Amino acid sequence: MMLLVGLGNPGPKYAFNRHNIGFMAVDAIVHRHSFSDARQRFQGLTCEGVLGGEKVIALKPMTYMNESGRSVGEAMRFFKIEPQNVVVIHDELDLPAGKLRIKTGGGAGGHNGIRSIISHIGENFRRVRIGIGHPGSKDRVLNAVLGDFSKTEMKWVEPLLDAIVSEAPLLGEGRFNSFGNRIHLRLNPEPPKPEAKQKPASKIDKENGDK
Repeated sequence: MMLLVGLGNPGPKYAFNRHNIGFMAVDAIVHRHSFSDARQRFQGLTCEGVLGGEKVIALKPMTYMNESGRSVGEAMRFFKIEPQNVVVIHDELDLPAGKLRIKTGGGAGGHNGIRSIISHIGENFRRVRIGIGHPGSKDRVLNAVLGDFSKTEMKWVEPLLDAIVSEAPLLGEGRFNSFGNRIHLRLNPEPPKPEAKQKPASKIDKENGDK
């Protein structure tokens, strides 16, 4: 069993914030893969479903970002899920906008939601880090993460979320590297190879012995 956690802040005020892209990703996965209706428990909202043949509990903590670990810890203990089977999807300032990286363990990197989870369950969980880009200076960070995605940004947000949803079964299979690679290829398809130029007909005829 896997615990799939999306990080964000509850309520319509925050729904399209850059800080809420973890919520957005989990919502999209739950919808596309026909998870159960949401239930209020563990200080959050949970849905149950299957990804890649594995039972998955999807969780959105309703504690606000800075206390996310309380909700994650409760759900993990109830279902007796080990930290290595917890996957957290969250925004990442230190990645360029639209980039996705998988990481296991390590520190919080300044992310308060990840810091809270570490304090409750330790570091040994997987993170799906979605780059939102850094605003350039520390004093602009708060307004940036709590600001809504612009129309221009949604041009990369929507394809990225669609790719995450399409490749989500790989998370259930434990194929995390493949998950990251497939998403990269979906968003950055290789250009078609140029077709070999055909030789002029007259030249071909001569090579075939025609005069």
